Amino acid sequence: MATFRLAHLSDPHLPPLPAARLRDLAGKRAFGYLNWTRNRHKYHRRDVLDTLVSDMQAQQPDHVAVTGDLVNLALDAEFNPAREWLEGVGGAADVTVVPGNHDAYVRATRHRFAHIFSDYLRGDVDSAAVSFPFVRRRGPVALIGVSSAVPTPPLMATGWLGHAQLGALDTILAQLSVEDAFRVLLVHHPLHSDGHAKRLTDSHQLLALLKQHGVELVLHGHDHIHSTMWFDGPDRKIPAIGVPSASALARKHYPAAAYNLFSIERDGNAWRCKQTVRGLDGERRIVELATARLL
Repeated sequence: MATFRLAHLSDPHLPPLPAARLRDLAGKRAFGYLNWTRNRHKYHRRDVLDTLVSDMQAQQPDHVAVTGDLVNLALDAEFNPAREWLEGVGGAADVTVVPGNHDAYVRATRHRFAHIFSDYLRGDVDSAAVSFPFVRRRGPVALIGVSSAVPTPPLMATGWLGHAQLGALDTILAQLSVEDAFRVLLVHHPLHSDGHAKRLTDSHQLLALLKQHGVELVLHGHDHIHSTMWFDGPDRKIPAIGVPSASALARKHYPAAAYNLFSIERDGNAWRCKQTVRGLDGERRIVELATARLL
């Protein structure tokens, strides 16, 4: 079986922020707008994002996973430019996306993401409708997309899957556990977080499903840092990998933009997976930062 190459990027927070009307900036958006204009616009850069994507495309991955936060305040004016950017990353057959908390920032536009990006997050079965979780089979890989994106109060960035989604995921993981597939779970929020305001609130239920059924790999964003955590599966530990914002300059403890590239292959009865991290160096060039053998 040939090696399958899966690229992973997250949290592009697509700059620049479009002009906002005063009536759009009530409630939580007012806090987000002030944060963007005073701070975040300095280190989320479109030139950085374009450089990163260009390098990723030069690696010729077989598929790309994007784990959320394409927009910033979920303004109506943000979604079409984000769609145009995603089309530049690749077509819907070659790119899979799940939403982040900024993509469902407020209740008024929480469903816009699923509508605008529907063909990028539509499963192979029942493809006429968008629902979570979904499964997309690409070569030996089964991509399982869930949504942890829910509107939250100001200064909160928690996520939540909910009983319906967890119940459906239980069924999907049970079915995939008897198939010969490299299972990759895509979720925006990390499965463990030290920060109360940014955590996945029902992560313990998700972790119980993973311990029962297993997957080979979990990919997430949200924290804007390089992250590798290991969680219990039915017969071995499961790696969960996070990645910095795809548009970021380095600041404080947050690293500069990077993406992951996973080389996946079958070795007899076992899977092999190697992670390569590529990202921005001090001269704003994309270089190889690290490699790791995950499986």
